[in-house]
Amino acid sequence: MPMFQPMFDVGGGGHVLDLETAVKDGVLGGGGGGGIICGVAAVAVAEKLDLKKMINELDLSSDVPSVFICPISLEPMQDPVTLCTGQTYERSNILKWFSLGHFTCPTTMQELWDDSVTPNRTLYHLIYSWFSQRYLLMKKRSEDVQGRASELLETLKKVKGQARVQALKELQQVVSAHASVKKTVVEEGGIALISSLLGPFTSHAVGSEAIGILVHLNLDSDSKTKLMEPAKISLMVDMLNEGSIETKINCTRLIEMLMEQKDFRSEIVSSMSLLVGLLRLVKNKRYPNGISSGLSLLKMICSHKQVTNMVVTIGAVPQLVELLPDLNPDCLESALFILDVLSNLPEGRSALKDCPHTIPNVVRLLMRISESCTQYALSILWAVCKLAPEECASTAVEAGLAAKLLLVIQSGCNPVLKQRSAELLKLCSLNYTATIFISKCKLTRTIQ
Repeated sequence: MPMFQPMFDVGGGGHVLDLETAVKDGVLGGGGGGGIICGVAAVAVAEKLDLKKMINELDLSSDVPSVFICPISLEPMQDPVTLCTGQTYERSNILKWFSLGHFTCPTTMQELWDDSVTPNRTLYHLIYSWFSQRYLLMKKRSEDVQGRASELLETLKKVKGQARVQALKELQQVVSAHASVKKTVVEEGGIALISSLLGPFTSHAVGSEAIGILVHLNLDSDSKTKLMEPAKISLMVDMLNEGSIETKINCTRLIEMLMEQKDFRSEIVSSMSLLVGLLRLVKNKRYPNGISSGLSLLKMICSHKQVTNMVVTIGAVPQLVELLPDLNPDCLESALFILDVLSNLPEGRSALKDCPHTIPNVVRLLMRISESCTQYALSILWAVCKLAPEECASTAVEAGLAAKLLLVIQSGCNPVLKQRSAELLKLCSLNYTATIFISKCKLTRTIQ
C-alpha cells in the first residue's frame, strides 16, 4: 500500500509538499529570498551540523513550526517517521508507544492496519534546514558580539570620563546577554583591565558599571586577590550605601564572590559602614532581590566570628526579628541562621530577649518551613528561654510553644531536634503545675 504523503501546514493557510516548495515559499524564514535560505542550508550541510546539538543549543522560545513537533513528546523531531494513518512522530517515541502494547495512532486513536513506520525524509530535511539556518545565524551573531566586546576592551584602554562610562555600560549589556562574550572578556585580559578602573578616585558611575561586569565573570584566584585591595573594597562599600538598587545588589554579589577565596581575611568585612549598608538593603521591602542578596552576604559574614559582635552592635537582631513574618522561605532560612549564630553571643542573646517579637515570631516558624528552619528556631528559643526561664518560658508557652514542641517530638524529624524539643518542653513546664501545663498544651494546640 503506498504511503500517505503528508501536507505540511506552515502557517497562513499554505501547504508545503516538499523541500523545494518549502524553500521557494519561505517556510524556512529569513525574508531574504530562497537563494539566501538555500545558501545557509548548503553551509549547514557542508559543515555537517548535528541536528540534536542545534536543537539543544538554540533558544526555542522562538516559534518552531508545529509540523516539526512530535505530538507525543511536544519536542522537535530529530528522526521523524510516518504511520499508515499519515501522522508523523519521533521514531523513539512511537516505538515506545508500540512497546507499551498500543497499536493505535496516538493522535487519531485509529487502529493501525500496518504497524510499520516510514522515515519522513522530506520533513527531516525541512527540520534540518530550519534549525541549521537559525543555528548559523546565532553563531554569526555570537561572533559579532564577541568582536564588539574586543573593540570595547580596546576602547576602555584609551578613553576616560563619560566615554568610559558608555563603553562600560555597553560591555555590561553584552556580557550579561551573551555567555560567549564572558569567555572572550576573560581570555583577552578584561578582568584585570576592568579591575584596574576601581580605586580611590573612581566615580560611582564608572564603578557601578565595572562591578556590574565583574559579577558576571568567572574570577580566578589572582583576580579576587587584587579586588580585595583596601581601596577597591572601600569603593564597593561606598556604592553599597549610596548606589542604585542594582548597584547595591551587584556589590553584595561581588563581595560574596571574594569571600569564597581561601585567603580571605575577616578584617575586609569588619566595617561598620558595610554592615550598616547591608542592613539597610535587607530592610528595604520594596526590593525582594535586595533582601535576598543582603541576607546571603550577611549570612556569609556571620561565619567569621570576629565580625559577629559588630553585627549585634548595629542593631541587626531586632531588625531581623521584625522582618521574619514577611520573608520568603529561602530568606527565612538565612535570617534564622544569622539569628542562631548571634544567639551564641551574650550580647546576641540579650538582644533577642529584649525584642518583644522574638518569641512569637520564632515560635510560628516551628514545623512550618523546613527542618533546617525548625533547627535554627529551636536553638534561638532555647538560648532565650535558658537566659531568662521564668520570664521567657511563660511567654513562649502563651505563644503556643508547648504544642509546637509536641509536634516536633511526634514527627519524623532528626532525633537531635526531638531531644532539644524535649529539653525545651521541660524548661517551659517548670513554671506550671502538671495540670495547668497540660491544659496550656491542649489550649494552644486547639487554637493553632
